[in-house]
Amino acid sequence: MSLLDLSWRNLKRSFRLYAIYFISMLIGVIIHFTFSALMFNADILAAIEQKRNYQLGLSITSVVIFLFIIFFILYANSFFMKQRKKEFGMYLLYGMSERQITSMVFLETCFLSVISVVSGIVIGGLLSKFFGMLLMNLMQYDDVISFSFPIEAVGSTILLFVILIGIISAQSYLSVRRVQLVELFHAVAKRDKPLTFSMWLALLAILLLGVAYFLISQKGDSVFWSDYLLASMIAVTVGIIGGTYLFFRQFLGWVLEKISRRKTYMEGNKVLWISALRFSIRGNTLNLTFISLFSTIVIFLVGFVSINYTVQIFSAGKEFPNHIAFASQDPNTQKQIEQLIEEDHHITGHERIEGLSVKPVTDSRSANGDNFQENYLLFSASHYNNVVRMRSDKEQVNVQNQEAIALIQGARPLLFTANNQPKLTVNLKGETTFHLIEKKDYALLSKATNANGDVGLKPSVVIISDQAFERLKQGNALASFDIYQIEDAKHSIALSHKVHDIVSRTPGTYYAAFIDLYSIDVETSSLLLFSAAFLAAIAVFAMGSIIYFKQLREATEEQRHYAILRKLGVDDHELKWVIRKQLLFVFLPPLLLGILHSWFITYYPTLHEVRNFPQLTSIISAIFILYVVIYFLFYVSSTSVYYKIVSQKNAMS
Repeated sequence: MSLLDLSWRNLKRSFRLYAIYFISMLIGVIIHFTFSALMFNADILAAIEQKRNYQLGLSITSVVIFLFIIFFILYANSFFMKQRKKEFGMYLLYGMSERQITSMVFLETCFLSVISVVSGIVIGGLLSKFFGMLLMNLMQYDDVISFSFPIEAVGSTILLFVILIGIISAQSYLSVRRVQLVELFHAVAKRDKPLTFSMWLALLAILLLGVAYFLISQKGDSVFWSDYLLASMIAVTVGIIGGTYLFFRQFLGWVLEKISRRKTYMEGNKVLWISALRFSIRGNTLNLTFISLFSTIVIFLVGFVSINYTVQIFSAGKEFPNHIAFASQDPNTQKQIEQLIEEDHHITGHERIEGLSVKPVTDSRSANGDNFQENYLLFSASHYNNVVRMRSDKEQVNVQNQEAIALIQGARPLLFTANNQPKLTVNLKGETTFHLIEKKDYALLSKATNANGDVGLKPSVVIISDQAFERLKQGNALASFDIYQIEDAKHSIALSHKVHDIVSRTPGTYYAAFIDLYSIDVETSSLLLFSAAFLAAIAVFAMGSIIYFKQLREATEEQRHYAILRKLGVDDHELKWVIRKQLLFVFLPPLLLGILHSWFITYYPTLHEVRNFPQLTSIISAIFILYVVIYFLFYVSSTSVYYKIVSQKNAMS
């Protein structure tokens, strides 16, 4: 019989074992091709504005996905090889060489790779349409995405698996070569000895986690972060990592040890699953620590980019409330611009506001702060209120005499008392002093924009009373601005470019449009969210598979012990409960600790600072719930397969 015939017979004979390995490879192909197809999809590239940034972002993400897939499939192959040690031992006993066994594994890998690549590309092509539509929906575009099998994506997927076949063959050869023949016949791992647990180390785990949580919950301007930044960061890192490790190494073991000393320990099936857990803590500590910390990173990553996406979508309208705004043009140009707007979008509001450009005598930062233009633009309360009503906002003001309000968009608002009103002195053919009664987080005029986003500094806008404005404008030149609100402003990119081309004929002329920033923000934040969610899905799948493979291996090793339990009179129903409780220890503690870590890290540094968006709490809660559901499905699947494996051997006994 040739090696080719033997390889094919192995595939048919051990279908269940090969199926697990094949599914791992198939999912790897689907993930890689789906993402690669999105990178080169012509419909998506035609729809988005930032094509270069889009492909760069996906290229970086694809490298991470590439590394994930290699790691995941190599881990699956490692599990696959360990499950076949006795089979390889028989081949060696019958006279086959290590090279022949490696060649046989190589042929099997080629069979599985060809099938998985062809199937994965077909499925990935179908899924790429769905994910492309999802990405367009996140970017709030209405473009239709067609089925696509880009040649670049096909080529990169085939190249990935050519590389993987070479790495897998090398891994398989080394795995066979370094194990002795006697060990191949005794491939079952030795049972770990129970650890000695210390109450003090168990309490140290809780203390380290408590210190880390306490520091994370402190505000950024607290003494811990303002004066001892490096020390606090080190303390949090040590607390989270060290506390998590000791939690699984000592605390849980100490709790199990205490339970084992109770009088009720011998009741029911406690002795069966608790004793098994105490023996397995040594071998599971690193895995449980890794899973917990990895869960923290995954949940935080998805939570952070979800917060970023939501904030960017809503803050663009707040920072750039004017759909189109520009310095007033001559009548002919103004008419041309209005015709352009009316051709593409219906005008829902139009206001012309006039202001005075003045030099401050007092420090300009006293009114607006940093990142604002040095000269002030003074507008009357009436012009300001007209624009506010046009936008259907509720930000009207009432300013009398020498009172003034500074618009400090993006900063913390302040309301001054009558006895504590800063003086604001400006020079306009003589000095004039105003009393600042409020700093208001509102934008009358935003930063100037162009096709690449916002440019320059924020205008320093101050609102004064109508009486003061009428008095000051006598004999002084006015700065005039036209503000337009239009229907469907989120789809006005082409219109904005046309109007900007007309306005920018005069260098330095002010122009700003909501869509210029919104299109960039929404594309960037959508790409981040999509990539993070994609990576998180891969990471969760890889992590769940690692747990899954480990339980399969442990189930195979525990077959003899469960056979003994069955001979002692333990029925199937009780065996299932023992397995469920035993695996619950592997799944539940790292899940709960990972959620707790990620909640502190997500809420205090990030979510706590954006309290103006109450919907964010619901988004983060939904992420937690989804993660728990996925984890639960892995748990149910693992318990089912674990029971089938231990029962299979028992049935043969």
